[in-house]
Amino acid sequence: MHPISIARAIMEKTPHVMLAGDGALQFALSQGFEKINLLTEESEKEWREWLKSSQYKPVVNIENHDTIGMIALDAHGNLSGACTTSGMAFKMHGRVGDSLIIGAGFYVDNEVGAATATGHDEEVIRVVGSHLVVQLMRMGKSPQKACEEAIKQIHKKFLLRGANLKDTQIGFIAINKQGDYGAFCLQKGFNFAVKTDSIEKLIDADYLLK
Repeated sequence: MHPISIARAIMEKTPHVMLAGDGALQFALSQGFEKINLLTEESEKEWREWLKSSQYKPVVNIENHDTIGMIALDAHGNLSGACTTSGMAFKMHGRVGDSLIIGAGFYVDNEVGAATATGHDEEVIRVVGSHLVVQLMRMGKSPQKACEEAIKQIHKKFLLRGANLKDTQIGFIAINKQGDYGAFCLQKGFNFAVKTDSIEKLIDADYLLK
């Protein structure tokens, strides 16, 4: 039920950064995690309805915007992050999204900053998006400017491939070692939350396609 706890156990108790398939299940069970069926009646009903047409067409900011990414800076100046998603609805069997890939769905460098992504996973993976944002911060860009540059690079690659932007959303949030934060997305509809000792608010991110 809480895969992030399993991911942390992999980080702390093994020499690896990723386990998959039966090996991941065996490891989780060995660590005392319980296998649970997470399929809800509502989700199964939606899936059976989808089977009637079997057409995969994500809706911007709904089906392809369900990722939860969190990045944090603690009182000692240490950064951390996590990213989780159920993935795009009715995806092909075996499809891997960006949330699972360090550097794509999220990336943390305790010397520089942290970033996490949401939206169309494949486009984020193609540019190793969260790593790109952190590297841009390493080069001196603010978290805001780093997110903007990453989105612009993805947009440029879209245009070069002649891909359809209409049904695509991509967003990044980022924070640096100084506690500065930023966010940017491809098109309208992405928001993010900020929580500090003095701030607690939900912000609509600025976007490229206006």
